[in-house]
Parts: sequence; structure tokens; C-alpha cells
Amino acid sequence: MPKIDNSNAPTFEIPGVTFIGVAAPSRGGTKETAVWRAKLAPNVPGQRHHMTREEIIIAVSGEGILRIGDETETLRPGDAFAVPAFTDFVLESAGDEEFEVTVVLPVGGRGVIGNEPSFVPAWSV
Repeated sequence: MPKIDNSNAPTFEIPGVTFIGVAAPSRGGTKETAVWRAKLAPNVPGQRHHMTREEIIIAVSGEGILRIGDETETLRPGDAFAVPAFTDFVLESAGDEEFEVTVVLPVGGRGVIGNEPSFVPAWSV
């Protein structure tokens, strides 16, 4: 796999979250897996959603909360969580500081929020 230069990585914003592309087919070098960083602002509620493929979330800095059904997991730097495909979850900062994660998703994975049509995250293509 060739080196992917992230000195000018693409950035995408939604309220409370900044996504930074790390590796994806459009950036060269990957064909099957997308990787990005997400910075979740403190004191902003997360959005319940699910992905159509398994998504792996790795905590990098700060502290976060991941909610699946009635379960709540606290994520601290170094922790990882594999969210099964088609499983609704919420991810958010747990405190008064930004929570940063690295996320891994197979190429072609789609996101679904509520009853809205599925979408391919722009940071994963």
C-alpha cells in the first residue's frame, strides 16, 4: 500500500463533529477499508444511527460514551469497540473536553439515521 499524505487531509463537518479523512479509495492506496478521525465536541448530544457494515471505533484522546440499546460503554484512549452492522448506537464526548476517535469501516458501508435514506459517508470514499 502506498503512503497516503495526510498533511492536507479532507475535513467534513456536521454539528458537533469534525471528520478528518485518513485513508479511503478516493485518496489512493486503499480498496477495501476506509479510516478517518472524528473529533466530537463536548456537551453536544450524539446522533443515534447505524452502519450497514461493522464499524470499529478506537478512542484516541478525551473520554467518550457509546450507547447501544440499554448498555453504555465508557471509552478512554486505547479502548476499541466493534459496533455490529445494523446496530443503532450513539457516540459522544463524556465530559467537558473534545473526544477524538479513529474509525475503521469497510468500503461501501452506509450510514442510516432514523428513517432517512442510507448514505455513504463522504469521508469514507
